[in-house]
Amino acid sequence: MTAPTSPIVIGYLGPVGTYAEAAATGYAQWRSTREPFPAELCPYPSIAQTLEAVASGEVPLVVVPVENSIQGSVTTTLDTLWQLDGLQVQQAIVLPIAHVLISQAADFAAITTVYSHPQALAQCQHWIETHLPNAQATPTNSTTEALINVQGQPQAAAISSERAAMLYDLPVLARQISDCPENCTRFWAIARQPTHQDGSHTAIAFSTINNPGSLLKPLATLASRDINLCRIESRPSKRGLGDYVFFLDLEAGQQESRTQAALQELRDRVEILKVFGSYDALALT
Repeated sequence: MTAPTSPIVIGYLGPVGTYAEAAATGYAQWRSTREPFPAELCPYPSIAQTLEAVASGEVPLVVVPVENSIQGSVTTTLDTLWQLDGLQVQQAIVLPIAHVLISQAADFAAITTVYSHPQALAQCQHWIETHLPNAQATPTNSTTEALINVQGQPQAAAISSERAAMLYDLPVLARQISDCPENCTRFWAIARQPTHQDGSHTAIAFSTINNPGSLLKPLATLASRDINLCRIESRPSKRGLGDYVFFLDLEAGQQESRTQAALQELRDRVEILKVFGSYDALALT
């Protein structure tokens, strides 16, 4: 008789009820349709701690947010990825985001503070300014952590998901409060081992010496091989003002000959090159 397969632990930004948990659940369910993939979810209090857990081998896999359609890149994810070594993207997971306002207040006028993750607050900024003009926006580590501040506080509100409101048995005062109705977030499933697939996109990052043409030359390397970019972003290297790290998503698989040639040339044209691997996108509903 075949021994039962041990569950694969997936770390995510917790606590229970976050969008990261929904993305991790969707990813695990998708993997289970392709291979035996029993999964056990493990929440962490911050994105940095989530990534550090997989980098240290505490868990084999994590799911973290990397980009939102309204607010752009999740900078904590990018900065931590650059600081850690050996991490590889396994899959992109695109999750629709449907924010709701959760509160025990009788009406909007009674709310003096609204809590949520900084990304969620920013994604609903116009709605907050219109409907809660006198409320103080206060950031928390996650959308679900915000609900702790709502329990027993009738003057407080939180922006989170409808599922989180149900889990914590709290009333929803308003729905569809994102400033853009097509709000979605792209997550990455990340592990230490390379991906087993030749994905359609490749994620890389590099630093340069601040000389004339230091960014142009790497970009020309990619353009000369007809490799298109679907994202490029700079982040401070934290070594000094004006010194940056560049994150790029290439519309080409890492195993393609043109990508291999470009990466080899890039190693001679940049200071440090990190290749996070290739991935495909899984769209959840």
